[in-house]
Amino acid sequence: MRVAIYFGTTSGSTLHVAEMIRDALQPMSVDLLDVATLDDAHSMTDYDLLIWGAPTWGYGDLQDDWEDFIDHLDDVDLSGLPVALFGLGDQYGYGEVFVDAMRILHDKAQARGARILGYWPIDEHYDFEHSLAVIDDHFCGLALDEDNQSEFTDARVATWCRQLQAVVFP
Repeated sequence: MRVAIYFGTTSGSTLHVAEMIRDALQPMSVDLLDVATLDDAHSMTDYDLLIWGAPTWGYGDLQDDWEDFIDHLDDVDLSGLPVALFGLGDQYGYGEVFVDAMRILHDKAQARGARILGYWPIDEHYDFEHSLAVIDDHFCGLALDEDNQSEFTDARVATWCRQLQAVVFP
C-alpha cells in the first residue's frame, strides 16, 4: 500500500506534524511531498491513501503554497480515492477561523470525487469560537493547535493514524 502526505508549511509546524504522521504509520511506506516543490498533482492517483495537511494562514486562509498548488487538482480525478486531512490553527489567537484551511482542502477533495476519511471529534479540550472545518459536530480531519495545545498532538496523531489504518488497511 502506498501512502502520500501532501503538505504546505510556512513556519515548519505542518512539516513536523507530517513527519509525526509518517512515523505513526510505520512500517508502511509513506512519501512526504511539499506542495511548494510540485508543479502538478497527477501523481496523487499513484497512491492508495492521500493525506493532505495545511495550516490556516492569515484570517482563515489557505497557506500560500497550497493556494498556489490547489488549482492543479482541477485536472485530477480522485474518484473513490481515500483522502484524509489534518490542519493546524491557533484557537486562541484566531478562534473564529480555527483550522478553516482544512475545510477548503476537504471541499476540493470532495469535488474531485475523493472519499474523505479521518473525521475527528470535537472534544472538551478544544476551545475555539468557530470553524468552517466542523461538519456534523466533527472536524473534517485532524485539528491541531501547536501554538497552544502541543501537549495533545502526540496522542491525537497516534489515535488518528490508528483510525485511518483500521479503515484503509483492515
